[in-house]
Amino acid sequence: MFKHAVLALAVVAAGLPALARAEVRGAGSTAAAPVYRVWSAGYAASSGITLSYDAVGSGEGIKRIRAGSVDFGASDVPLSSADAAKAGLVCVPSVVTGAVPFINVPGVARGQLKLTGDVLARIFLGKIDSWDAPELRTLNPGMALPKLKIRLVVRADGSGTTYHFTDYLSAVSPDWKTTYGTKSTIAWPADTIGAKGSGDVVKAVQATPGAIGYVDYNYVLDNDLNAVQLRNASGRFVSPQVSGFREAVVQSAWNRKGEFTAPLVNLPGADTWPITMGTFIVVPAVSQSGPRTLAALKFLTWGYFHGDELAAKAKFVPLPERVQAIAYRELARITDASGAAIGLQSMPANWGK
Repeated sequence: MFKHAVLALAVVAAGLPALARAEVRGAGSTAAAPVYRVWSAGYAASSGITLSYDAVGSGEGIKRIRAGSVDFGASDVPLSSADAAKAGLVCVPSVVTGAVPFINVPGVARGQLKLTGDVLARIFLGKIDSWDAPELRTLNPGMALPKLKIRLVVRADGSGTTYHFTDYLSAVSPDWKTTYGTKSTIAWPADTIGAKGSGDVVKAVQATPGAIGYVDYNYVLDNDLNAVQLRNASGRFVSPQVSGFREAVVQSAWNRKGEFTAPLVNLPGADTWPITMGTFIVVPAVSQSGPRTLAALKFLTWGYFHGDELAAKAKFVPLPERVQAIAYRELARITDASGAAIGLQSMPANWGK
């Protein structure tokens, strides 16, 4: 079925003028940057068209696509149908990953610390402030937890990772939900350590004994970080891994109902990672530059088509076929300024159902 969609784009493209330069321009999510780097290398070898991608954060990516300064924006926070319609944008998922709490606690072996969602929320609320607190000793019997102050390392900039992390905390902690809720930017207490971008979060935690922070899964692998285990909605303590992200998507409304704006946090499933998150591509619903928008759509389609191999290489999870089909139907509605469709016109109507 993927071949039908790829062929559709190739056919539509034949009727449009050539690009002024062999480059697709994107900007946004720092978390998704590894995916687009991998896609870009493969796509350039296949098509001769390169990707210029600025990892400037989800919020800035949305600003740039609204301003028309890029061909697609990339966001870790999905736009609601109402917000997308109001802004004149189409928002579709590209791949899936997870947000992961990680620590720098002397004497605690890598991947061994166990936390529940409620305890994690209380840590980031400042209500548990020492690593030898009774709640932590109860969850980790026999572990030599030091009498050491917990230092919170957080994103100081607007962040899709923060959005999904706080969405999870809101789902498991009524106290968190009423205090902060789900947001991309949090007014953290003064004694937290703020960092701009996931890379700086990693550096700050590594440099601070007693620190806990949160980053995207690929940063955990690339930097050999000490990720925690979390108790999921099925009551099992699980470590972050690709199979757990995939299980979350299977259990989600994305897969069951085709609602890919639904959250992927705290879902059932024995192996489900409880802070699973999607990342999204955003393009204009009515393009003022049809050939350039189509170039972005062709890039996205190529990434879908080669998703299994490339997503694994970038340490992300490809979308199930049903979810991809829903995305294609959204893209098929995109028009140029004259009202002519530039999307996937020849895609079978029942694909993915």
